[in-house]
Amino acid sequence: MYEGIVQDLIDELGRLPGVGPKSAQRIAFHILSEDPEDVKRLAEVLLEVKEKVQFCEICGNVAQNPQCRICLDPKRDPSVLCVVEEPKDVVAIEKTREFRGGYHILGGSINPIDGVGPDDLRIRELMLRLADGSVTEVILATDPNLEGEATATYLSRLLVPLGLTVSRLASGLPVGGDLEYADEITLGRAFAGRRQVGS
Repeated sequence: MYEGIVQDLIDELGRLPGVGPKSAQRIAFHILSEDPEDVKRLAEVLLEVKEKVQFCEICGNVAQNPQCRICLDPKRDPSVLCVVEEPKDVVAIEKTREFRGGYHILGGSINPIDGVGPDDLRIRELMLRLADGSVTEVILATDPNLEGEATATYLSRLLVPLGLTVSRLASGLPVGGDLEYADEITLGRAFAGRRQVGS
């Protein structure tokens, strides 16, 4: 335990995902040893990102404008939609250069233990996007773990009756892993070998 503001800093850093108590302490002492200008620059960027970054009104991706660069790209195929859990998954898929359609970000996955149900995700927005009939294929690219599989199963039950081609990323991705940690080759092969759901 440290005094006052140093402990407050450690506590706040410890609230970040993936940062345990020891990492929070290390980061705090790194910040304390840094040049004040470097720390000021970090603080300014943190404030600026909260002020300027928003979520795309179409897909839910992070953007600095009402619509993200992917949704504004006229070269994208509007008939294919890739459904992912988080914006970081879009980055992982984009690195493969295998997919040229649009995205829909759910904002998480179904996880009853954490109290996250279908109504807590952007599923209603997905159904509204599909209502006009312009999308003919939906690729379910949720994480290959228990929560991601539950989310994909739930979505496939909603989407298959609509007459859409619904596919799931193929094997090659490790079960229990996250898309953001998959290398480009593995993720690219998973996209190339995706399979249809509900056939």
